[in-house]
Parts: sequence; structure tokens; C-alpha cells
Amino acid sequence: MNSLKNESSSALRKKALLYKKGQRYFWIFLLLLVTEIAIAYFHFNKFVRGFIGDVLVIPLLYSLLKIFLKIPPKKLLYATVTFAFLVEMLQLLPLVKVLNLENTLWEILLGSHFDLMDLFAYVLGIIPVLIIEKHSSYENP
Repeated sequence: MNSLKNESSSALRKKALLYKKGQRYFWIFLLLLVTEIAIAYFHFNKFVRGFIGDVLVIPLLYSLLKIFLKIPPKKLLYATVTFAFLVEMLQLLPLVKVLNLENTLWEILLGSHFDLMDLFAYVLGIIPVLIIEKHSSYENP
């Protein structure tokens, strides 16, 4: 009976830690989202808008996914960077034109031109994620 009680309290602690961590990723996501919107809205110089904004896309997507998914950090980071690379590679095709999605929102989300520097920015975007995960107080399941 006592072991059952210990197991249930252990499970509750684990759920509480998952909830707490999910909250932390929500706030990280929100901060990055506001930063990305500010970069787009205030038209900072080309380096900030075109490069720093792309660097921040990886931690933005990672933290959004981390809120909802219980995937180990390395796997999720790999999937996030792969997704970003795929979207960038799709920019080699005139996807926005072909799908007749030529408006500002879709051009921002899907991109309108391929740039090798974007791929480099995505790779650099791994660094903030690694820092966040290194300072995490909870090991992922």
C-alpha cells in the first residue's frame, strides 16, 4: 500500500515538473514571438531583420513545440532544424506564386527567396536552444 502511495506521489511530482517546464517554454515562446514581431514591424536594419530574425526562428519553433510535445531535446531540435531547412529549400520553388498565396503573411511565413545565409542562421539558432536546455532543471523523459 505504501509503495503504491509513493508511486502516485512520484507520478504527481513528475506531472508537476512537466507542467512547470511547459509553462517556462510558453513564456520563452511568447518572448521570442514578441521579439520576432517587433523585428518585422519596426523594420530594423537588414542584418537584424534578415539574419537575427532567422536565428531566433529555431528557438521560437522549438519552444512552441516543447510546450506540447514530450520529445527528447536532441530529437526535437533536430526535427525543428530539419523543418526550417525544408521550408528554406522549398523557397527554391516559386511556391507562394504557384499556390497563389501572394500576400504579406504567406510571404513572411513561407519566405519568398532562397538564401544560404538563412541556413547558416538556422544552424546558429541551435545555440540558444542548447543553452536553454543546459540550464534546464528537469531531465526530459
